[in-house]
Amino acid sequence: MQPYTAGLRCLRCDSIYASDELAYVCPHHANSGSDMGTLDVLYDYEAIRKAVDPADLINDPDRSIARWTPLLPIAARSSLPPLAVGGTPFTNVPRLGESLGLANVFIKDDGRNPSGSLKDRASAIAVARAQEMGSKVVATASTGNAAAALAGQCAAAGQPNVIFVPKTAPQAKIAQLLIYGSTVLAIDGSYDQAFDLCMEACEAFGWYNRNTGYNPYMTEGKKTVAYEIAQGVASSEKREA
Repeated sequence: MQPYTAGLRCLRCDSIYASDELAYVCPHHANSGSDMGTLDVLYDYEAIRKAVDPADLINDPDRSIARWTPLLPIAARSSLPPLAVGGTPFTNVPRLGESLGLANVFIKDDGRNPSGSLKDRASAIAVARAQEMGSKVVATASTGNAAAALAGQCAAAGQPNVIFVPKTAPQAKIAQLLIYGSTVLAIDGSYDQAFDLCMEACEAFGWYNRNTGYNPYMTEGKKTVAYEIAQGVASSEKREA
């Protein structure tokens, strides 16, 4: 476990748990459907402040999400798949800003990530954590971007994975998963049914569950885009000064 993680907090009842006490959701709300007790990862920011120089993060030559390792729930940056994620362009678009009557408008192009979406950030963390925990299989239910992101990151890391999709999912998306080498299970039902089957399979076989909203660590990957945006704004202001 990453040395700066301090625990987990339920977003519904504020119960606090040790980092190694729970894997996914608060047990007080685990069976509450869409209202399940999603957990938030807590960090010891005082310890981070003492041990990590912000300049080292900003100036790290690795522009991927690996540079944010002290602020991520992984033990080492080497745990991340070798298919780099993050460090995507942050571009000032003055003509769009002018049309909107805004002085500054920027675009963060996460379409430059390996599978073309923000979801790569979460999937990289899923694979890293699964490998650190020794999980043999990572699984998720998806009809699109999350599945493609997980398949790509798993392919890069040599991590077996199973993806549950409804049969109505776009055939091009399913083909992409198969090209990456994923085991794809097409469910004769809705996405919700695919999700439920994924949940049951993960529990029955001990697979690592990547489903966002259930796995608290997926948000931790996505937050890195906010760090990059904040850095981009600060750099822009510094140039203008």
